[in-house]
Amino acid sequence: MKRAVILVTAMPLAACDTPLSTLAPAGPVATDIAWLWWVMLVGAALITALVVVLLILAFRRPSDTGARIWTHGLGLYFSLTVLTLLLGAGLWVGERIQPRDDDAVTVHAHAFQWGWEFSHEGPDGDMVESTDLLHIPANRSVDVLITSEDVIHSFWVPRLAGKMDAIPGRTNRARLMADAPGEYDGLCAEFCGLDHAGMRFSVQAHADWPPDLSEAEQ
Repeated sequence: MKRAVILVTAMPLAACDTPLSTLAPAGPVATDIAWLWWVMLVGAALITALVVVLLILAFRRPSDTGARIWTHGLGLYFSLTVLTLLLGAGLWVGERIQPRDDDAVTVHAHAFQWGWEFSHEGPDGDMVESTDLLHIPANRSVDVLITSEDVIHSFWVPRLAGKMDAIPGRTNRARLMADAPGEYDGLCAEFCGLDHAGMRFSVQAHADWPPDLSEAEQ
């Protein structure tokens, strides 16, 4: 029994440290989203616990406890308090991760069936293009302008930011940041056709910006 409990506990925790895990954030935007996930988990657990307690009490002998305690005190006020706190946390996080009019670096992401084309401004001012590899600066805010060639796709780098749809005829903006130089995995999070599962890309965060990619290739 003890081994079974350890196995059941270890399996979901092992998934928290994968390259696509939102629970292993590597930037402030992803950290806020992960924090909100934990808050919502706690809130859901509290309400679930209340429901379980009520189900258990339903099978016990009736007591003299007033109905107002269960209906108003726990059923209404407790639930409203938890849901209000969750709503407040969601609004707070949502406001924090919104793109702002600041000195953020702007890069472009163009989705198509089934891949990604990225571009950013190079050292000489010309646009540098790449396929399935997005270059960004480390430890600096980045706004990704997201477009689509054909159908709806979804830009997602779980360890750096939340999802943002790529919609034909529209440009969406997503804010992300990497705490340190390194490579991060991204993918399309919206089913877009037969090869959707292979529509992945990488994000390379550089210490120097803009990077000299000609030296990196040598």
